[in-house]
Amino acid sequence: MTLLTRRSLVTGGALGAGLLLSGCDKLAQQPGFRRILFSGEKINMGLQRALMDRNALAPEFRPDQMSPVFRTNGNSNPNTTDYNRHVAENFANWRLEVGGLVDRPLRLSLPDIGAFPQRAQITRHDCVEGWSAIGKWQGPMLGNVLKAAGVRNSARYIVFTCADLWSGAPYYESIDMVDAFHPQTILAWAMNDKRVSVGHGAPIRLRVERHLGYKNAKYVMRIDAVASLAGIGLGKGGYWEDHVNYDWYAGI
Repeated sequence: MTLLTRRSLVTGGALGAGLLLSGCDKLAQQPGFRRILFSGEKINMGLQRALMDRNALAPEFRPDQMSPVFRTNGNSNPNTTDYNRHVAENFANWRLEVGGLVDRPLRLSLPDIGAFPQRAQITRHDCVEGWSAIGKWQGPMLGNVLKAAGVRNSARYIVFTCADLWSGAPYYESIDMVDAFHPQTILAWAMNDKRVSVGHGAPIRLRVERHLGYKNAKYVMRIDAVASLAGIGLGKGGYWEDHVNYDWYAGI
């Protein structure tokens, strides 16, 4: 079966064809089946949270186990005027904004992000479309950035707004505070010991390693701490959650 891109799932009217095994294609196109497919999200989340230590780590691998090719997926270049200017400037004037429910809003340059204590990890990326790859990522733990911003106790979720546009609006994703402070949740500026490429999400890509690939937002431009997801997009916490009924939790 030829895998479909997530864009084609939204715009091509073939919902689910790229998500499931080939024998399930016809079922996946039925709205009722999709509701059943994703109805276990809260059960999955509850069981995983109940049975696992909140700091349990995703498996990490040796350098010799890294994939020779780590494919790009989804949007491979935002190609907006602002983003292209940042690329031309090698992101020298790019800033990551951290705001919302914080006491000290931040505007961080790449050198600022590199000045935080760094974590490097070799992990497996599992895509909802059925492929996986192992790569090395490096960057500061998101929790340390949030602490520097003075995130408030009233914050329940962290929302990521990105440079790439989908349906004319910036891509967005979110995680809760448990995952925001997980030690493997990092703001990766390096991949396989090089700066993250445009295709893989330059200059910053979220890595939240216990979740499916679409939660690992690329081209992150802004991070906001919020009390509710009700005002974010259509209220389900992410672009694919809102438009294709993907799981919000997406834990693996």
